[in-house]
Amino acid sequence: MKLIKRALESTILDISKQFPVVMLTGARQVGKTTLLKMLDPSRRFITLDDPIVRKLAVSDPALFLQTYQPPVIIDEFQYAPQLLEHIKLTVDARPEEMGLYWLTGSQQFQLMKNVGESLAGRVGILSLGGIVQSEELSLKSLDKADDAMAIFQRIQRGSYPALVSGRVKDVQVFYGSYVKTYIERDVREITKIADELQFLQFLKVIAARTANLLNLSEVARDVGISQPTARAWLSILESCGLVYLLRPYSANITSRIVKTPKVYFMDTGLCSYLTGWTSAQTLASGAMSGAMLETFVVSEIIRKFWNSGREAPVWFYRDKAGTEIDLLVEQDGVLNPIEIKKSASPSLKDVKAFAKVASEGVKLGNGTLVCLVESPVPLSRNVQVLPVGRL
Repeated sequence: MKLIKRALESTILDISKQFPVVMLTGARQVGKTTLLKMLDPSRRFITLDDPIVRKLAVSDPALFLQTYQPPVIIDEFQYAPQLLEHIKLTVDARPEEMGLYWLTGSQQFQLMKNVGESLAGRVGILSLGGIVQSEELSLKSLDKADDAMAIFQRIQRGSYPALVSGRVKDVQVFYGSYVKTYIERDVREITKIADELQFLQFLKVIAARTANLLNLSEVARDVGISQPTARAWLSILESCGLVYLLRPYSANITSRIVKTPKVYFMDTGLCSYLTGWTSAQTLASGAMSGAMLETFVVSEIIRKFWNSGREAPVWFYRDKAGTEIDLLVEQDGVLNPIEIKKSASPSLKDVKAFAKVASEGVKLGNGTLVCLVESPVPLSRNVQVLPVGRL
């Protein structure tokens, strides 16, 4: 089993020198606890997964914090939001001390609301996803990018540390257990779901739509639930870090929120499991291969921003005429376009939307075509071809 260095390590240590509290959010089993314990082995570790410890935190938060003095890691913090006000009192009484509390949580939206209200200005909030490709390949020579089948093996396996490290070898058993635990724990914590099998069907229907525009009325119809229920269940997937809603770009910020987003699973292995792809070979030649490749690239880019401590400034472009760009990365007011293709033979036709969108007044920077070539090459003066294996 190999220990993989996480790119977020230096960001956590840097933020911990600037804030008395660090909050690390992310889906279950992406490595939050392991990362924090590795960064500071001397720091006391407390998990609220333990029902006895949790009972104390909920019933007497002041006594809990007296018992477990900082510096401390408090794991699965969402189970005891009552601690927030008492943590605020502690850090305010010790204004010169940074990094007192490291908190983890796997229900991001709920945590952000509570933490934002109680610890404003006192907490540095970071997100951790699964292992990105560059972390996995950090010890490997990159003279030439992996071939297409190696990429699809990575896509079908997914990014959870247990699988990437080799600690767990049976992908199907891992994801079967993951889904069962997720529904029985996180989903029940957030909302009451009468029919767990129906929620599992909802998961599968969303997975089948990864990298596509989200039509909630179709999803609701296919699952046999109301549209408000579908919307509520989707918010659960977001809050647990399983899916990401990519918004369409618009110069009008309000309309970005209103317009239809695209939905992406943040782990392609989980998405593959839910949609029934049990091998890289069948996935690579199957009907969802293009959508899975796009999901892989988009999730990699989003998680790279997270690893630098930033929210991802990413959008997609789609106009009324049907012109589309898979991804726009915003930087200093400039939109850098990215197109993703399941091809090893790139051409200017693949990026023709770049020129069309630029001619309509959208300020575009240098573009990138991400595809299955083995080495980076220039496609034009303003467009670079990048291998998927070099992300």
